[in-house]
Amino acid sequence: MSITKSNRIHKAIIYVILAVSVVVFMMPFYWLVRSSLMTMAGIFRLPPIWIPNPPQWSNYFNAMTMLPFATYFRNTLTIVVLTVSGTVITSSICAFGFARCRWPGRDVVFGILMTSMMLPFIVTVIPTFIGWRAVGALNTFAPLTVPAWFGGGMFNVFLLRQFYSTIPKELDEAAVVDGASYLKIYASVILPLTRPALIVVGLFTFLASWNDFLGPLIYLTRDTRFTLAIGLRQFEGLFNAQWHLMMAASTVVLLPVIIVFLIGQKYFIEGIALTGLKG
Repeated sequence: MSITKSNRIHKAIIYVILAVSVVVFMMPFYWLVRSSLMTMAGIFRLPPIWIPNPPQWSNYFNAMTMLPFATYFRNTLTIVVLTVSGTVITSSICAFGFARCRWPGRDVVFGILMTSMMLPFIVTVIPTFIGWRAVGALNTFAPLTVPAWFGGGMFNVFLLRQFYSTIPKELDEAAVVDGASYLKIYASVILPLTRPALIVVGLFTFLASWNDFLGPLIYLTRDTRFTLAIGLRQFEGLFNAQWHLMMAASTVVLLPVIIVFLIGQKYFIEGIALTGLKG
């Protein structure tokens, strides 16, 4: 067998495996959308109906009007914007300080902070709740957004620090010769070279904040403050038997996540690859 024919067979096998994997991983999402366009009776019919005929587009309108999802969407978007912007800005600044600035005890402090990643989230829930209650911040967005503006999470700092450490230090020295300060080096040298890594941090933070259920459940008590995750849980509790409407609401909540990933997938894949190679 020639090398060319062997390569073609190898590629064909890879394409078949990838095609099967795509079908397997896309099936839950297709089933979600399919169920959102059917009646209750059609969802549970056997043998299953794969293509809704006719599609029940009214399910989306009914699902979105049964609860104030517009308010939930606005609250979620506010939290996400504040959290993502705070995380990207402050984690990149902290990572710059650990990777590019020289100061006494830098590595020791970084090592101590890294140990915080070993603490399970559930361990800090009660003391954190008591602290926010003491300052009167319950039923506000502060517990869900303010921490992002104080470091942005140690994992993000570690990720960006590893990425920053791979950038040649000669660039910093050249900027210093030209009279640049550390802030100028950070803004004009480091940030433009690390855009893929920053986008990866932003996407991870967006997904975590958009899908966060436990945080809003702990700190928010008023309907006017609820997020989409809490709204979906309310929907399930109030209208448990109406699965077609539940699927429609879930599809609407999931749609922004898909759109954001499709827009940023190029930078996401590039950032993951570069971080893996250089980190």
